[in-house]
Amino acid sequence: MRDLIFRRVRIRLTRRLPRLAADGERGAIGVLVAVLVGTGVLVGMGALVVDVGQLYQNRAELQNGADAAALAVAKSCIKATCAPSIATQYADANASKLTGGTADVNQVCGSGILGACPASSGKITDCPAAPAAGTNYVDVHTSTELANGSHLLPPVFARTLAGNRGYRGSTVYACAQAEWGAPSSATTFAVTFSACTWDKDTNLGTTFAQPPPYPPNSLPAASLDQVLFLHTTKSNTGCPTEPAGADAPGSFGWTDDSGNCSVTINNGSYGGNTGVSVSQDCGDAIYSDWLNKTLVFLPVYTTVGGTGTNTTYTLKGFAAFVITGYNLPGLKSHGQGSDWLNSKNNCKGSNVCINGYFTQGLIPSIGSLGGPNLGAYIIKLTG
Repeated sequence: MRDLIFRRVRIRLTRRLPRLAADGERGAIGVLVAVLVGTGVLVGMGALVVDVGQLYQNRAELQNGADAAALAVAKSCIKATCAPSIATQYADANASKLTGGTADVNQVCGSGILGACPASSGKITDCPAAPAAGTNYVDVHTSTELANGSHLLPPVFARTLAGNRGYRGSTVYACAQAEWGAPSSATTFAVTFSACTWDKDTNLGTTFAQPPPYPPNSLPAASLDQVLFLHTTKSNTGCPTEPAGADAPGSFGWTDDSGNCSVTINNGSYGGNTGVSVSQDCGDAIYSDWLNKTLVFLPVYTTVGGTGTNTTYTLKGFAAFVITGYNLPGLKSHGQGSDWLNSKNNCKGSNVCINGYFTQGLIPSIGSLGGPNLGAYIIKLTG
């Protein structure tokens, strides 16, 4: 009986002790919180989390704005005269309510008429050093700007800290660098033209037609429209502007198709097919580009080796082209499109041909810079 009584007492004590311990912990935590509040530690932690978070947000927005602005300025330099003033609208467009939808563009500089850039400070908020001489590039420097014109991002908590009442905020900075030029590698249309054709039809790169869209641009003169024949259907009469071997039969051929009538070229040569037949996906793509007057990009070759599916082309560079008409016998659908610029150039019968003209434009794909300028360009963020 005595053992039973003692056992019950032990059980009650065992059950109560954890509750006492928990009550004691709650009291200790309450004291700890009171000490942290009284000494300003929690306020300081709040300032660190909120105010530093604001700085990081502003930095990200400024960088996005600088990136977009650098790409926009570079694009303007490709199309016509560089327009550094457009940088502000892209910087502002990437700002949020944090700064009232505004950002400051401190400087736009770079190659040519953009003016030389100052030496890089090496800081994470600055652009890298200027690229090699002769490289087309632009640097866009951005910084904090509020709707009221202030350049300080105001704190939320930091002013409440002891000894910090004079703090009014910080100015955040960012910079982006973009380069542009002719690509040495790119993803393009799975049709390739000879360098001899490009030389003749552009007067060695001195004559380019106005690119689409039409409108606002006006249609090119009908005299710029050319009829380009596939390998084996016509023969060129000579090519004094390229090395021996560049004067292959015909004006164009099919490249290896990686899908949707596209090919990615990342070295100096690429495969193709000198045969007459064309895949239906290329026929559909040509039809779509002809119908919509779309700018297409294609590789230009200097030499061609092998025959049929074992054909190998040597790359010269990349060109921009607009398809005005075509004749691709043998396709189940979309096998022919009448020339919408010069009806006299309509290609008929068994001739396999593509009509159009060379122009200039920006390739909407990632590639590497460093090729010869044949009218096609790419832009890359480099810092």
